[in-house]
Amino acid sequence: MRKHWQLYLIMIPPVLFFLIFKYYPMLNAVLAFKDYNVIKGIWGSPWVGFKNFKLFFDNPMFWPLVKNTIYVSGYLLLAGFPVPILLALMLNEVRSGRFKRLVQLVTFAPYFISTVVMVSIIMLFLAPRLGFANVALNALGFDSINFLGEAGMFRSIYVWSDIWQTAGYSAVIYLAALAGIDPTLYEAAKVDGASRFQKIRHVDLPGLLPTITIILILNVGSVMAIGFEKIYLLQNPLNMVNSEIIATYVYRIGLLNANYSFATAVGLFNSIINLALLVTVNGLAKRLTKSSIW
Repeated sequence: MRKHWQLYLIMIPPVLFFLIFKYYPMLNAVLAFKDYNVIKGIWGSPWVGFKNFKLFFDNPMFWPLVKNTIYVSGYLLLAGFPVPILLALMLNEVRSGRFKRLVQLVTFAPYFISTVVMVSIIMLFLAPRLGFANVALNALGFDSINFLGEAGMFRSIYVWSDIWQTAGYSAVIYLAALAGIDPTLYEAAKVDGASRFQKIRHVDLPGLLPTITIILILNVGSVMAIGFEKIYLLQNPLNMVNSEIIATYVYRIGLLNANYSFATAVGLFNSIINLALLVTVNGLAKRLTKSSIW
């Protein structure tokens, strides 16, 4: 420490950040096991054990909420995970630097659109009367469709709009991994007469495999932690049967109704499930591919 004290000094701010804003707030998870009283505070409120968890598990909405959360997250994972990989592989094959930069800009830019603006774009695009989608359908002789009013369409609207918004940003990680592949492998493939498809199959994909494994582990580990902002803004009484997930339910019942203990219990339940998935998938990945987070 005496020899490298400058490095330890640099580490102090980020360590303090995590201790103050990440680890210290975790102590307040004890709220899930208490009947919170504003006057008595978190530590002075009476213990109720697993009462809040039991209330959530016995709630008739429990299984529909879990099902909707898993369906939306699983759909997003299955449909959205391969897209950035395919986009990165295609961009890696582009020889024109100007066209490559243009495509990267066009696909990367939507990531910076805020959630509120993104939802506004979706609503305007899919509006029943004046939305571009229905105007196009009417021009082709079809009747208008209330897209956001159809519960069966909600998941696809959410997932594919999210893919459109984030695919370019996610592809940057894979492009960086492709840039780190040993150039001699490409030269050897060229000497052997490998086609572009064979080069992608035997050079690019093996080089991407460690990165793909890590990203997959992280994505699976956050299956139950899907954010509520976009879904909450897209919700309406007509699509509620498929759009109500755990996060929006907690916000609606736990926070708007000031039932903080119940909201904390549901959030802790989500965190435990995510941790179990993360540990399980990480162990499987380490055993099968020799790549893992730890």
